Amino acid sequence: MATDTPSSTESSRFEVPPIVWSLLSNRRILVGLTILVPIVAVAILGETVAPYDPTTQHVADRYAEPGGQFLLGTDHLGRDLLSRIILGGRTSLLLGFGATGLALALGVPIGLTAGYTKGRVDEILMRTMDIVMSVPTLLLGLLILVILPSDIINVVFAIGVVYAPRIARVTRSATLSVSEEEYVMAAKTRGESRPYILFREILPNITGPIVVEGSVRVGYAIMIGTSLSFLGLGSGPPNPDWGFMISTARDHVFQTPWFLIWPSLALLLTVMSTNLIGDGLRDVLDPRETGDHQ
Repeated sequence: MATDTPSSTESSRFEVPPIVWSLLSNRRILVGLTILVPIVAVAILGETVAPYDPTTQHVADRYAEPGGQFLLGTDHLGRDLLSRIILGGRTSLLLGFGATGLALALGVPIGLTAGYTKGRVDEILMRTMDIVMSVPTLLLGLLILVILPSDIINVVFAIGVVYAPRIARVTRSATLSVSEEEYVMAAKTRGESRPYILFREILPNITGPIVVEGSVRVGYAIMIGTSLSFLGLGSGPPNPDWGFMISTARDHVFQTPWFLIWPSLALLLTVMSTNLIGDGLRDVLDPRETGDHQ
């Protein structure tokens, strides 16, 4: 009688799922992660790796050029730009991932309910989503922040509300495509509750398009958050924020062009990396969508 050797048992125990190999072999995902992971790591470490307090003003070193004591130079108040970009990255990433998480938390249940229930409930929910989506994204965010105090939590809330309808539509479409499958009908026959069917039977089978849409929304959320900060509706001074830094740099672009270049480059790399990861996830998890775009 054949028996499993210890090495074969150990290798099967630690076997990597095929989906992981597919994700790690995708060039877009690898390039995106190569850029994004260091940005996230530095933002998380924050004060540990920042050479100076980002709010400290070195008056004698105003407009210092990159190099020497200040690696990326200083701004018009003598604040170290590297430190401000590092701490500003934390704010931008919090906006991107926090707002996307909120959009998923709001949009997925709405889309599941609309796609599974159909009929009048579907009509009411989706028409409401259409109304929200008909308002330009940035304008809707501005309107929400006019009502609420302008702080980081409310900015996350505003962006999450703005993008929830888009998550809901993707979820509804995916739900409609599987709502008549045998495993769903079997759950109905067994008398399972609606929440059980939605979150135990349907949701695990439509995670692909939801993950893809969520990953794409991270980059958009960072851009919207930066735009709101640029307009003065972000976390506000003296806290470092890429959008506010870019806004302030406009008035000093001739004295210190690097004041504008560095936060703009950080924003560009971050958004580009999230978009690359989103495109790679679409290639792997939702190849039909990829085909539609080609």
